[in-house]
Amino acid sequence: MPITLPIEDAANDLLNRDPFALLTAMLLDQQVPLERAFAAPRELAERLGHDPEPEEIAAHDPDGLVEIFSRKPALHRYPKSMAARVQSLARAIVVDYDGDAANLWKDVATGKDLYKRVAALPGYGEQKAKIFVALLGKRLDVRPDGWREAAGSYGDEGSFRSVADIVDEESLGKVRSFKQEMKAAAKAARPAK
Repeated sequence: MPITLPIEDAANDLLNRDPFALLTAMLLDQQVPLERAFAAPRELAERLGHDPEPEEIAAHDPDGLVEIFSRKPALHRYPKSMAARVQSLARAIVVDYDGDAANLWKDVATGKDLYKRVAALPGYGEQKAKIFVALLGKRLDVRPDGWREAAGSYGDEGSFRSVADIVDEESLGKVRSFKQEMKAAAKAARPAK
């Protein structure tokens, strides 16, 4: 099942056909609404005049990239820091995967290996890496042995925990409810000051 988030069709199309755009969207998915993060690569493509290429982003003048990210509307709540993170991600793809983001998961033998590769990317911590492994498995049929286990609870079938589980507005609502419950539980678990 392809990625069908409740964003413009052109943005979904880019995420489905361009692995670097998908990695970029996942990287941007913090402290902004999910729809904003996953639509941003399409907006970046419009500003560049073509799909974002890892080699171009990696070699781009950092201040120029910040300017592109900062144009109204900004591609992220924190355009300067996120432009730098996307550039670091692009550089890793160029150096470690010959400039082809799909090489990150091509020929990977196990879910554990896939998780290790994703978690080693700049800006990808444990949780983001697990979510991305789940997204690859659930939406793009990248399913090496053990991918669900590598994704942790995000790989559970029938769950509504992350972007990997969103196919429409209803599933987006379920994921948002889950996240709100987790935030409330974490807040309740904190010791009182």
